[in-house]
Amino acid sequence: MSIEAKPTRERILDAALDLLTAGQGVRMGDVAKQAGISRQALYLHFGTRTELLVATTLHLDQIKGRDARLAPVRAAETGLERLRLWVQAWCAFVPEIHGLARALMDQSVTDAEAALAWAARMEDMRQGCQAALAMLARDGSLRAGMPVDQATDLLWMLLSVQNWEALVQVRGWSQVDYAQQMERQALEMLTGRVGNP
Repeated sequence: MSIEAKPTRERILDAALDLLTAGQGVRMGDVAKQAGISRQALYLHFGTRTELLVATTLHLDQIKGRDARLAPVRAAETGLERLRLWVQAWCAFVPEIHGLARALMDQSVTDAEAALAWAARMEDMRQGCQAALAMLARDGSLRAGMPVDQATDLLWMLLSVQNWEALVQVRGWSQVDYAQQMERQALEMLTGRVGNP
């Protein structure tokens, strides 16, 4: 589909995504120019830059088929199954969203709107962790004495984009080793189960 044939909103989101993943700052004027529209037209679709940045993260989810990929996680019948599937899905997703994630994290240092967009994205991810942990607790499989909120925070931290960067990009782990170890560590830490997933 040519750029002209795409709906304006999609052109805007594609432009913002391109600029972010290229490591450029995302000003509304730059996005409008990249999308081939006026700034006024851009503001008709997105009233604020924060709204645009949050929508861009959701646009990437759509491009990558997040909902279809999470369908098995949501259909899990036990907490253990949901935890495993959640960790596997997130680990597979991280390298695909890394460019956008890194851009937002970098800009968050000096850009309050980027910080809000990144915080919203990480809160969505934390809710995915919480759903898995709540199901684990419901089944009686959560490690004894561990509150669901604490377990959620631990899983959220374990699966952070920064940890993926440290292990895969800095330390040279393969994506397969990373995913297997995250699943193994999550199960051991949160359920007390030891061994291969």
